[in-house]
Amino acid sequence: MRWRRLDLPTICSTLILMIGVLAASPGLLAGWDAASAHDQASRDAFVRAHAEKTAAPPFAFVYGGKPSSGFLGQWTVTSDERTEGRKTVRTIVYTDPATGLRVTAVHTIFADFPAAEWVVRFKNTGRTATPIIEKVKTCAVTFADLAPAAAAAGAAPVMLYRARGSSAQRSDFGPINEAVPAKGEIRFGPTAGRSSDTNALPFFNIATPERGIVAAIGWSGRWEAAVARKGARGVGLDAGMAETRFKLLPGEEVRAPSIALLFWKSPDRMAGHNLFRRFVLAHHMPRANGKPVTLPINHGVGFGGPFPCNEYVCATESYAIGMIERLHQFGLAPDACWIDAGWYENATGQWWSGVGTWTVNKKNFPRGLKPVTEAARKYGQGFVVWFEPERVYEGTWLDREHKDWLVSLPGNPNRLLDLGHPKALAWLTDHVANFLRDEGVTIYRQDFNFDPAPYWKAMDAPDRVGIAEMKHIEGLYKFWDALLERNPGLLIDNCASGGRRIDLETTSRSIPLWRTDYNYWEPNGYQCHTYGLHFFLPASGTGNGDPRKYWFRSAAGGAAVVMGWELGASFNVRAAVEDMAEFRGLRDYYYGDYYPLTAYGTGDDVWAAYQWDRPEERDGIVLAFRRPMAPQASIEVKLGGLDADADYEVDYVDYGVVVVKSGRELAAGLTLKIPEEPASMLIKYRRLR
Repeated sequence: MRWRRLDLPTICSTLILMIGVLAASPGLLAGWDAASAHDQASRDAFVRAHAEKTAAPPFAFVYGGKPSSGFLGQWTVTSDERTEGRKTVRTIVYTDPATGLRVTAVHTIFADFPAAEWVVRFKNTGRTATPIIEKVKTCAVTFADLAPAAAAAGAAPVMLYRARGSSAQRSDFGPINEAVPAKGEIRFGPTAGRSSDTNALPFFNIATPERGIVAAIGWSGRWEAAVARKGARGVGLDAGMAETRFKLLPGEEVRAPSIALLFWKSPDRMAGHNLFRRFVLAHHMPRANGKPVTLPINHGVGFGGPFPCNEYVCATESYAIGMIERLHQFGLAPDACWIDAGWYENATGQWWSGVGTWTVNKKNFPRGLKPVTEAARKYGQGFVVWFEPERVYEGTWLDREHKDWLVSLPGNPNRLLDLGHPKALAWLTDHVANFLRDEGVTIYRQDFNFDPAPYWKAMDAPDRVGIAEMKHIEGLYKFWDALLERNPGLLIDNCASGGRRIDLETTSRSIPLWRTDYNYWEPNGYQCHTYGLHFFLPASGTGNGDPRKYWFRSAAGGAAVVMGWELGASFNVRAAVEDMAEFRGLRDYYYGDYYPLTAYGTGDDVWAAYQWDRPEERDGIVLAFRRPMAPQASIEVKLGGLDADADYEVDYVDYGVVVVKSGRELAAGLTLKIPEEPASMLIKYRRLR
């Protein structure tokens, strides 16, 4: 270990102790190379077995009471293939000559990752309604030899690493680690119609001691997955919509969820998680200038007010412009300004009373929102505006003028705008796309604050179960795709009471800038959310209402949404300016490889620490938090992804101390010491050779 002296007045003895103590035990990972984790052989074997014209397809369904495995091979089968950049798209079509049912599977095989994904569509090309199609599983696959031989004797368990969804709790996105039982199955999925609501996130890692598969489901409604052991070494995966039993009318077409599988090999399951994060960045994340989009620092410009104000109901043109100017005066330069719920007509009393009238409140904004967005643009800032288009409150414009587009439930003032209705979808697409263009909006924020499953159920006849959901969800994707096409450079913020609609399809089109409605600004819960979500997704944001380092860093993790900062006498402008500068210097790191450094814990009496490593840039960061009731002043962590034979410059940012240590030392153990609580620590490191 070599020291580089700094011109510091003093270095306290606790700091010297903090950086000098090393543990004796070796680290698990040293110099991790992403390419070494590619299980290309398993991916290629999967493609040969399930994604070729003569192969058994990876999906299954029951048609007219008979399982598809018994008849698909007898149907007419055609195949087509094309290359699109770093991927091959193979379309296989199965047609029943008797009824005209056409089943189309579109497979995507990636050249730069050991991954394959597919989506299945059903179309009735006949002249009469089809027999009943039911029990549709987009994924119905057994991986015959995934588990090692030792698994048969119980010595090497097959593990399922997954996460909770969001329910506005401290436990949102918390990791769930389960051994797959020798008999039985692990079945999971959301229940109320939003894809990451409460019970499950649609991303999970099936891992053995040698290799594994990360699976992702692309469906923004109700999905269900089941993982089970199949014999001594096999593992089965079934996934699809939770309920399907429907006939198709002549000419009618629907789609099922999409599925992605990434095959990895390593003695450490974090290799699989990090390979999947890289896959998401490369192929399933909004991009700008050929790279994953840089997530913005956003600042609200009309939040709150005295009773009866709530959200942005009391925001006005003059207040919002004045706030933009005030931020500029104090050197606070967000990437985008933000107006949330309440800017529209009929938002009297409560913000939700106006959803369904998507015209600007001319009393508060007599010239529309354009003067406000122009004021932000003057300082190079974009603008976020909130919508909740799928919910229509009773008495609003849509409820008065287009009841035929809406689905209602007895005694419930909330209606569902049916995105499966062609006229409703066309109106919404034109209205919102034109609004964004005309008002100068650069970030479209879509919320979804109620459960759609009861509405879909009310729409479906007994022989049409699943149809309403399928058409609504496909309408949502068409809507977002049209917004992105018509408004180049637009970023979509995906909100659904926080992060309750995160899945592979929404991830490909949007970013959750407000990933949870959990207790606003509470830092310890935010640490928990970062800890769990980053196993799978590198890009998200959350709220921040306090410029103190512990609070601001707890909310960091990709994007920042700053609200509730009042520029009054008690507001620390200098700290806020420093926070924004620090965030800008850190946000690219969150796209690096992720390593949790402490056990997951929701209590106030523990530490939380995690690391992001960028091997290509030869650097990384560590963020550590001593929570308010944590009794110990120091913990020991083992950094991941480092080269044991390299030297690293380690910068203890908060203390102004820089040391040089070998990768071997850092992997063996590093003591972090924070004398007070609650407090945080930021460490930056870079490889020297």
